[in-house]
Amino acid sequence: MQRAGGSETEVTWEDQKNINKFGRLNNRFHELEDEIKIAKEANENIEDASNELILTDEEVVRFQIGEVFAHVPKDEVEMRIEKMQEETSKRLEKLEEEKESILAQMAELKKILYGKFKDSINLEED
Repeated sequence: MQRAGGSETEVTWEDQKNINKFGRLNNRFHELEDEIKIAKEANENIEDASNELILTDEEVVRFQIGEVFAHVPKDEVEMRIEKMQEETSKRLEKLEEEKESILAQMAELKKILYGKFKDSINLEED
């Protein structure tokens, strides 16, 4: 790698491992953002279904199980929706925690790599 002053900075095996690790973390970060978006949408859909269920007067409602709709008692549907909300919220929380962990690791790697390579390396998103 060339420095701005023309002197070369040697890229060691450890540096290359850090650069590769940063790339993998960055890819996982983008995957997590997509997964979080999907989980939030699912959570909103479940919340909407719960609200609609509250408004209905029927004792038996249609509930989608896999690819089919089945007539299920309202009480059972309420229990299933509550369980789905809990599972989705836990998943969303887990994804958010992983995202924060990855951001912290990426910040540490940026500090190390920018400390050695200064302007010779670009780790920022365009």
